[in-house]
Amino acid sequence: MNPRALYHGKFIDTGFTLPFYKQMLDKKACSKIWSPLTQSFITPSSSYNQYISDVTHCQLIMGNAESAVVQKRLARFRPEHRPMVEGVFDRLRDNVVPQKITENTLTFEMLQSSMCLLTKDSMIRRSYQSMCSIAFEPTRKSAKVSMTAASGVHREQLVIFLADTLQGTAEEQAPLVMAMCQNEAFDKVVTNEQVTEFLQDLITAIVQIIVHKKLLQGWKSDKMGDGSQGINLLAQQMFSELKTTEQGNYDVTCLEDWLFRVPQISLYLQMLVAEGLAVWQNSQPVQPLLPPCQKTSWKDLQSLFDIPTLMFLAAQLPDRYSAPWRLVFSTLVHGESFTRMIAGLRTCGPTLLLIKDTKGYVFGGFASISWEVKPQFQGDSRCFLFSVFPRLSVYSATGYNQHFMYLNQNQHTMPNGLGMGGQHSYFGLWLDSDFGHGHSRARPKCTTFGSPQLSGDENFILDSMEIWAVGKASEPEEDEEAHINKSVMDKVPEVQSMMEMTGKKLHSLGLREPDEN
Repeated sequence: MNPRALYHGKFIDTGFTLPFYKQMLDKKACSKIWSPLTQSFITPSSSYNQYISDVTHCQLIMGNAESAVVQKRLARFRPEHRPMVEGVFDRLRDNVVPQKITENTLTFEMLQSSMCLLTKDSMIRRSYQSMCSIAFEPTRKSAKVSMTAASGVHREQLVIFLADTLQGTAEEQAPLVMAMCQNEAFDKVVTNEQVTEFLQDLITAIVQIIVHKKLLQGWKSDKMGDGSQGINLLAQQMFSELKTTEQGNYDVTCLEDWLFRVPQISLYLQMLVAEGLAVWQNSQPVQPLLPPCQKTSWKDLQSLFDIPTLMFLAAQLPDRYSAPWRLVFSTLVHGESFTRMIAGLRTCGPTLLLIKDTKGYVFGGFASISWEVKPQFQGDSRCFLFSVFPRLSVYSATGYNQHFMYLNQNQHTMPNGLGMGGQHSYFGLWLDSDFGHGHSRARPKCTTFGSPQLSGDENFILDSMEIWAVGKASEPEEDEEAHINKSVMDKVPEVQSMMEMTGKKLHSLGLREPDEN
C-alpha cells in the first residue's frame, strides 16, 4: 500500500493508507473519529483542525479521487492558493438561487452573475464556451464529457480552465483562445474577423476592469482620449502579429505561435479570469497594466493618451524604466513655447513625446536619456519612434546609424529644433524651434528607425503635444555642478590675465568663497 495517501491535492501524513482514508470519507468528519493512535501520526507542522477541514472539504467537493489531469493542474499553484482555485466552482454556484440549481455544473447565468460588472455578455459567453470545450475523463464515468455548452461546465473543466489561463503555456492556452474566437461550433480553424472580434472583447473587458477596480494608478480616465478608438487600434496591432497557414486561415498552431510572441494576450487573459471570477479573493495584488502617474495636474489637461494606447506603449519601454510617469510639458497646460519645452526636457531623464497634427495623426518617440541642447546627435539604440493613429505601431532602431536624438537652439549654422532619426533636414520626426511646424520624412523609410511617414502630411502643422518623463530624473555630475558654480575667471584664467593687463580692477577677488579643493 501507499505509505502516503493523496486526496484532493492534500497529503495525509505517513501512516494513513488509502483504504483508511476512503473509509474516513464515508464518515461524518468530527473529532470522535480521531483516536489517539491516528493523532500520533500527525507531524508537528500539521494541525488537527486542518485535517478535519481537509476531510470535510474532500467529502463536500469530490467524494473520490480527482483525475490525474486535474491533480497536475492544481500542482502548479502554491499550496495556499489551491483551495482558492478549487473553491471558485462552489462560489459561482452560490451566486444563484438554490431552487434554480439542478445539475452539478456551472451554467452561463452563474458565470454571468460573477462577471457582469466587469465585462459585456459577449466576453462572458466566450469564456463559458472555452470552459465547455475542455475534454476530460470524469472520475465516475468511463466516457469523456461531451463538449457542449448545453451540458454546463463541470468542476474538472473549470479547474483545468483556471490552471491553463492563469499558469498555462502557450500550447495549453491556444485551444482555449480558439474556442473563445469561435461561435458555438468548435472548428479547427478561425477567421481574421473572429480573432479581431475576440481581441476587441478582451481589450474592452480589461479596460472595464481597470476602471471598475480602480487600477488606474493615478491616471484620470475622464481626462484621457477615446477608449473605443484605442481598443480597435490595439486589437488591430495585436492581430497584425498573427501569421496565417498556407490556406490563409488560422489553426491552433498559428494561435500557439502568436501567444508565444505576444505575451500581452496571456496577461490580459490572466487579469480577465482572476478578476472576473474573483479567484484570489483580494489576497493577491493585481499586476498593474498602467504605469504609475504622479506629480501631474489634470485640471487643464486633456491627454492625448487613452487607456489601451497607454497599456501598449508602457509595455514597449525597456524593463528598467519603472519610475512613475509625470507630465513635464503640454501645449494645453504650458502653451506653445519651444523654450518652455526645453526647460521641461532637460535633466528629467527618459521621456515619451506624443504629438498630434492638424490632420488628426498622432505619433511620437521615446528618448532613452535626458535631452541636451547641442548641435550633435545623442541617445542610444533603446530609443524608438511610434505611431498611434491611424495605426498603432512601434519602430525600433535599425542599426544603420546612431541619429537617435537631436536638440538644438539659437544656432546659425545648424538646424534648430527637436529631431529623432534620419538626418538633418530629413528627420523621421522633427519639430522646428518655431514650434508650430515640423516634418516626418521617410522615402521609403527612416534610416535610423525604419519608420514610414508618421504625420498626415510630410510637412505638418502642430495641433498639440505632450511630453512625459518615464524614468528617474538625471542628477548633475559633481564636476558639472562645480563647473556651473565657478566664475568665468575661474573657468578661463586667460580672462583674468587680460583684465589685469588692461588695468581693470578685479572687484570679485576676495569676495568669493575660496575653492575648497
